[in-house]
Amino acid sequence: MADAEGSGEDNSLANRAAEAVGGLVLEALETAKVGVAADRWAEALRIARDDLGLSFFSWLSAVHWANDPQVGDPLSAEVTERFELLCAVSDVTAGELVVFSTDLEATDPTVDSLIDVYPGADWHERECREMFGINFAGHPRPENLYLPNGFVGYPLLKSFPLLSREVKPWPGEVDVEDMPEVAGGG
Repeated sequence: MADAEGSGEDNSLANRAAEAVGGLVLEALETAKVGVAADRWAEALRIARDDLGLSFFSWLSAVHWANDPQVGDPLSAEVTERFELLCAVSDVTAGELVVFSTDLEATDPTVDSLIDVYPGADWHERECREMFGINFAGHPRPENLYLPNGFVGYPLLKSFPLLSREVKPWPGEVDVEDMPEVAGGG
């Protein structure tokens, strides 16, 4: 796990989860974030579900860490080019949540599917494949959700030249207009 911040010495959910899955606490501020090796991704989340009671699948997405963004400001510091895959799971009683993280290779990112662990991962994995190009080994239905068949590229890669970023890069300027006068002087 690149850019790890280390772990604390307490018995927090982050530390318990990291110990249970053989991972590393990456952040233990207000959110428990646990990094695991890519080859232990599905097994770590199975342990989280079965042994830690984190049975509610919330979301799964990715971050494309790249040094040469197609549009926008240049980076302030070099990063290790990779994909960071993130998945949030929680219990259904106390509201304890852990974000699991794994790093995938910058080229041909592949990881085991979570569908057998959390059926709700189906849509999220399909979206990550379509938008980032991440392959989920064992996913039974890798068809597109949004883009037409034959679309070339992955729109959420930092190297993808999205026209919307060219027209109005984030955060962009906000056109603020005065409030209209209220009839009756109120």
